[in-house]
Amino acid sequence: MAAWVALLRAVNVGGTGKLAMSELKAMCDELGFASAKTYIASGNVVFESRKSEAAIKSALEKRLEAYAGKPVGVLVRTAAEMAQVAADNPFPKLAPNRTMALFLDRTPPADTLAGVRGQKDEKVRLGRREIYVHYGEGMATSKLVIPAAKAGTARNMNTVAALAKMAAEL
Repeated sequence: MAAWVALLRAVNVGGTGKLAMSELKAMCDELGFASAKTYIASGNVVFESRKSEAAIKSALEKRLEAYAGKPVGVLVRTAAEMAQVAADNPFPKLAPNRTMALFLDRTPPADTLAGVRGQKDEKVRLGRREIYVHYGEGMATSKLVIPAAKAGTARNMNTVAALAKMAAEL
């Protein structure tokens, strides 16, 4: 069985999409995912499954929509891919809590950087299926808009590292 990481979009952030992590773990168990473990309350879960990425994504999105009554986006990575996201961080010497990986379902479009608006001190780089952003002064005051990231979900590099480690230990 392969180890997987699933990242839910817009869960328990800013008072929207409330989902107890115990409920997320129970959903994963119901779907037949083995050894499910959640990490912090923002919709992160690691587990083992023989299913493909597409099958995992579809199953979780259907189950979450039934629970929430509205679509909940899910981004999925293998344990190895999550470790690679951490290794590929183009800002390894900058604060990991201010460096985000914006996870996408596919490779960012070639014109992604041209579409960025509101950039001040933020640094933006493209990854395989991620967009990396370092928020110099932090996210709270940033006006950065990355249209290509609209359907994605972001995790800071501390969370990426923790999830990669958890998935590797399954």
